[in-house]
Amino acid sequence: MSVVQIDNALFRRMVINGAINLKNHHAEVDGFNVFPVPDGDTGTNMSMTVTSGIREIENCESSSIIDNAKVLSRGALMGARGNSGVILSQFFRGIYVGLKEIQHNYLTIEDFMNCLQSGCKVAYKAVMEPVEGTVLTVVRVSAEETQKHLNEFKTIDDILDFYYNAAMDTLSKTPDMLPVLKEAGVVDSGGAGFCRFVEGMLLAVKGQILEVEDATKKKDKQEDKKKESKYFYVTDLMVELKKPDSFEIKEIIAALSLLGENVKAEKKENILSVSVNTDRPGRVIEICQKQGEFISFKIENTKVDSSKIEEVKDAPKKEFAVISVCFGEGIVNTFKELGVDYVIEGGQTMNPSTESFVEAIKKVNASNVIIIPNNGNVVMAAKQAASLVSGSNVEVLPAKTISQGFASLVNYNPEASLKENVANMTEQIEHVKTGELTYSVRDTEIKGVKIASGDYMGIAEGEIVVSTKSKDDCLNSLIKSIVDDESELVTVFVGSDVTEDEKDAIEGKILNINSDIDVEIIDGKQDIYSYIIAVE
Repeated sequence: MSVVQIDNALFRRMVINGAINLKNHHAEVDGFNVFPVPDGDTGTNMSMTVTSGIREIENCESSSIIDNAKVLSRGALMGARGNSGVILSQFFRGIYVGLKEIQHNYLTIEDFMNCLQSGCKVAYKAVMEPVEGTVLTVVRVSAEETQKHLNEFKTIDDILDFYYNAAMDTLSKTPDMLPVLKEAGVVDSGGAGFCRFVEGMLLAVKGQILEVEDATKKKDKQEDKKKESKYFYVTDLMVELKKPDSFEIKEIIAALSLLGENVKAEKKENILSVSVNTDRPGRVIEICQKQGEFISFKIENTKVDSSKIEEVKDAPKKEFAVISVCFGEGIVNTFKELGVDYVIEGGQTMNPSTESFVEAIKKVNASNVIIIPNNGNVVMAAKQAASLVSGSNVEVLPAKTISQGFASLVNYNPEASLKENVANMTEQIEHVKTGELTYSVRDTEIKGVKIASGDYMGIAEGEIVVSTKSKDDCLNSLIKSIVDDESELVTVFVGSDVTEDEKDAIEGKILNINSDIDVEIIDGKQDIYSYIIAVE
């Protein structure tokens, strides 16, 4: 059955379906990252971003399509992770901006087109230097092409089908726009994630409600679930349904799957039984309560994490504070020793959300705050958070690696002004070179370097310079590429996989190139990256 307008119920189904489709394909999207490193996370970031918005929609009692678009925008904004996630959150904000101009509680074909164009405009404004061949291009071209044919569309099915195909066509052309994509043999990962979301919306319009893959197929025993789940709470409940005849179990499974894992839902006559591992048991209860009256419910905390229990203090506001994103116990401790007040753990394998930065800024309780992202894919979320807080002056350093952030702290002076600190720390970043050693997860070739899955890769200043089967050979080549006669200090953060013998050999490898250099070895205990090297 064709749809001629989008009411609030359909709008909710569309974005929820889009989120589920993106979540089901997030690993595929992750695989499109140019660098074949094991921390490719674009699909994961985009999925977590939109899921954060969906959680707000699930809790929205309003039947207003504008209200639902508003909470979707706000939730995605706060949950945005990574650069593609931030761009996606701004696309949702643009949809809300477009909706605010509408006086009725539904979207016509023309209204929907206006929202798509508004989403594009707002997303572009969020990026200081837009690069063509990325998700922004997919969003822009698909809107432009759809607008050209607007008079041809008779239903929402028509316009969304055209928009999706235009997005897919543009995605297929991204390798021709960005040479690095063509060389790596991939399309743009952010664009791929966006297409998956739009595909899910289209399926909803056509009446196909998706489920999170494998959500109902896991038959583990309850004790096994407790051991394996990354979530804190097992939530079990039974509800007497108000409208058992019209109740759709697929929809409740879809909603709960976005809140956790190991979802089980069963309907027997007018009784609904639910079990789910989640960090948001309150939300589970709210969603289920809408379906009827509780017969019973049980919430069990399966983990004890003292780091989540913090003492509340009425401390006076500090003048200065530094927030940094780090991963690896040794790296975290090192940054704290150098003056960092608050560490958001993450960066390489888990990009923190905008909300994580907002909460950190509030917790440090300082008039002036400096954020050290230590990852290029974290900078946009940090800047977005800085624009959302009041009561503190917040600056984000352009530190895109652990090495840069580490070096910047040498010039941090809590007695200086915010402007002076940012200038001095940024200058120090410009005088450090970064080397990283990790392994490849697929076969590819980048800028003439042939890479096989399982190879060790040396990355110097953001470019893969060597790929070998031997970790030792890779390290030797990497050191030679970043250490020279002018180098004065080399700091090596050693990963959790490095043996004591390998650790003992590092200094000699560096001194063989420059015998006058100072070498510091720090047990970083980071995963994924065997070595992170800072050369000053």
